[in-house]
Amino acid sequence: MPAGAGESITGTSTPPRLKRALSLWNLIIIGIVIIRPIAPMAIYGVINNEARGHVVTTILIAMVAMLFTAISYGKMARAYPSAGSAYTYVGREIHQALGYVTGWAMVMDYILNPLICTVICSELARNILPGVPYWALAVAFAGMFTALNLRAIQTSARINEALAAGMTIVVVIFFAFVIRSLWGWHQHGAAFFTQPFYDPATFDFHRVFRGTSIAVLRYIGFDGISTFSEEAQNPRRDILLATVLVCVITGILSSLEVYAAQLVWGGKPFPQEMLESAFPLVARQVGGFFLFHLLNFTILIANVGSGMGAQLAAARLLYGMGRSDALPRGFFGAIEPKRRIPMNNVLLIGAIALTGAFFISYERGVELLNFGAFIAFMGVNAAAFVRFFWRAAEKRWTNFAFPLLGFAICFFIWLNLSRPAKIAGGAWIAVGIAYGAVKTRGFQASLVRFDMPTDE
Repeated sequence: MPAGAGESITGTSTPPRLKRALSLWNLIIIGIVIIRPIAPMAIYGVINNEARGHVVTTILIAMVAMLFTAISYGKMARAYPSAGSAYTYVGREIHQALGYVTGWAMVMDYILNPLICTVICSELARNILPGVPYWALAVAFAGMFTALNLRAIQTSARINEALAAGMTIVVVIFFAFVIRSLWGWHQHGAAFFTQPFYDPATFDFHRVFRGTSIAVLRYIGFDGISTFSEEAQNPRRDILLATVLVCVITGILSSLEVYAAQLVWGGKPFPQEMLESAFPLVARQVGGFFLFHLLNFTILIANVGSGMGAQLAAARLLYGMGRSDALPRGFFGAIEPKRRIPMNNVLLIGAIALTGAFFISYERGVELLNFGAFIAFMGVNAAAFVRFFWRAAEKRWTNFAFPLLGFAICFFIWLNLSRPAKIAGGAWIAVGIAYGAVKTRGFQASLVRFDMPTDE
């Protein structure tokens, strides 16, 4: 008699696995939604003032810089198609203790992302529904993220496709208003259309580099694609392609958005109190209050999609760490057999997002998120260097240069994070090390056990 579902040919019960249901297209869409197609709109004013109007230049430089790390993520996913992502890569290639520390830093990063999306969504919604209290909106958004992510992975993928389509339509509408506004401006000459890239009157290399260090933060989130390695239909091919393509697609789209905005606004600075509303101000200049409110609403929807995608990725990371005993396996490594999702992790992250929304501000949450993200980025670049150059029989210069450049860029950005972010992040790492010491009785036992899934 054939073995039933969930049983091996020997008749012994086997634990359920994540379901391989995501195509390359699904992975690209999830990555785009996590990063958000309209992400540069939120930091446009800050970069504009720092780089003296050269926003599009900083976005393009940042894209090239982050591509080195994206390539490292994709190549490591080929070697280790695991939901543990950077945690697994560093632990398998360098040392299990460093993998554990990397994973612990990522836990803070991945849990904070849905938390800060809950905060910003609640604040943005208050502009539309001023009579609704903040606490009610926080409960609604955290509950919505969780409820939608408790459905099967195919449902989450379809929701992400709808969100990506909606945001793309709004961007196209914005472009249409800009083209209508600038129609006939060709008499200004070619220099007018190249000034957003390089204006000799205001260009300052140091200021552009400072702007680039901020623009790099616009790409945070592409690494979440690697946490879906165990749900990808062809992880050894698609994770690399999706990671690099998401970085390039969002970089080009972001460059077009800020280029259009700079043609309208020029390089003049925004008032300090208007930095967060800089892009809607540009939209109002070309499309009136209709476009102003449309963009405000779209930024809200974008953060809804980002919060959902971040919670999806965080649940997969915790599952990878739980399965390998870095976290309690019975809770974090469990899969709900019907939908084949890590339901415990989804519920836990939703509870943390809701609770934290009452104690952590959006600004502080972003700073802490960057602390964990860049530790993970550095770890993945180091793991890629060790595997594909240090230990490789054939020494290719790309396997030497790309991960080292990615590591150096991420290390420089990490060093320039605020002092409060470093203190809070350092405290989180210390807690993780303490937990590891207790778990292993003073590091006398094995810290983690990496359980690698098959591709089937």
